[in-house]
Amino acid sequence: MASLLGDPAPVDPALISEAARAGLAADAARPPSGPTMADRRARSEAIQQEIGRARMARDAVTMREATLAGVPVRVFEPQAGAHPGVILLNLHGGGFLVDAGSITEAAPLAALTGRQVISVRYRLAPEHPYPAGVEDALAVYRAIAAAHPDDRIVLFGTSAGASLAAQLVARLKHDGDALPAALGFFSGTADFAQWGDSLDLFGDRGAARAVIGAYLGERAAEDIEVSPLRGDLAGWPPTLCLSSSRDLLLSATAAFCRALDEAGAPATLIVFDGLPHAFWSYIDAPETDAAFRAMARHLSLTTEFRP
Repeated sequence: MASLLGDPAPVDPALISEAARAGLAADAARPPSGPTMADRRARSEAIQQEIGRARMARDAVTMREATLAGVPVRVFEPQAGAHPGVILLNLHGGGFLVDAGSITEAAPLAALTGRQVISVRYRLAPEHPYPAGVEDALAVYRAIAAAHPDDRIVLFGTSAGASLAAQLVARLKHDGDALPAALGFFSGTADFAQWGDSLDLFGDRGAARAVIGAYLGERAAEDIEVSPLRGDLAGWPPTLCLSSSRDLLLSATAAFCRALDEAGAPATLIVFDGLPHAFWSYIDAPETDAAFRAMARHLSLTTEFRP
């Protein structure tokens, strides 16, 4: 779907699969949302239900609504049952303003890893600026850790969710909590004060400022609590950074991966060619399947995962 940070640039048809072209065309043909934030959220949820439930049916995954530590969550499990030992915690995308991934990002990874995936439906801006989303994620993380002391927690997020995931790791490290066993940082930024070249190439800097202003509220973009790339990254968990070559947050994703590497934290960057921001969350194509397989290899904490 069109990014809240600006519309994606046209894609060269020679670079991507026919299915990807069809998916992008179908998304572009969707009717626009109404003018209010409620309209935008309703449209985003409708897309989540449409695409996400099709993925759940295809991948034999169940979903239930629940509450952890007073925070609404969605819990995903393979119909065959989840493997024990690892729980995946998802922070969805949507520009901090809407939910654009709590089903479409989580269901495929529950199927591929065979693990339980819990997606946090954190409070949204502008009604609830920073640190509301991080506080919600922290509460759920600690509730899972307390209820499953023998399980490892793996954290991942796309777009706004990737930024929240990085902020959560920084908060956990600051507070002395056990860190996630692995981190999936998919097409996000960990430095709100420096966006990089790809935003100018494929996005809208004015739209980005408006979205981030709504999220940060009175907090300065240079603050290491909201921009953890500017803080101490030593000891961070193994991190997979994933983006695409026409992604407006490619520069920011790559910059964070490089900063982790320079700090001695294990970090891998994967970039898909010719596709726009967070494509895996809203189109079905061979590239989407490959992206989720790459995520699953990292997040399952094993070389074995369900194909």
